[in-house]
Amino acid sequence: YQRRVREAVVSTQSTGKLLTHNMMKSHCKGVVNGFPLKLTSTQMDVKEIEFNPDFVNRMLSRLEWPALVQIANQLGVGEGLPEMLPEEQQFEDEDILKKIHHVLLEVDVIEGELECPETGRKFPISKGIPDMRLNEEE
Repeated sequence: YQRRVREAVVSTQSTGKLLTHNMMKSHCKGVVNGFPLKLTSTQMDVKEIEFNPDFVNRMLSRLEWPALVQIANQLGVGEGLPEMLPEEQQFEDEDILKKIHHVLLEVDVIEGELECPETGRKFPISKGIPDMRLNEEE
């Protein structure tokens, strides 16, 4: 029970996490895929969060791995991330799990913007919260 509560707290501390970014897409009119959103950061923060290798391994199957690696490298935090996931989508190597944990949960985009890959529509990120609201014509 404590682990589930801790995971829930971790996942709701900020929506500027790369874990959250990896699951977001654009919903503008006419957009077919809308993923991955381009991410530009003008302010990032890194906050240490208790390492939970089981949580990291459970999340791997839910991630769009190439998009995560691309954004992590773009933001300068991707060093040491494997280019591909193993077929079983699990890692035994604790150093790799810690690196993935760091990228997913400890890197927080505070200020910046997301951009729809199809329309170029930009969505601001302020105080770690992306504003994905659309106008009626969008």
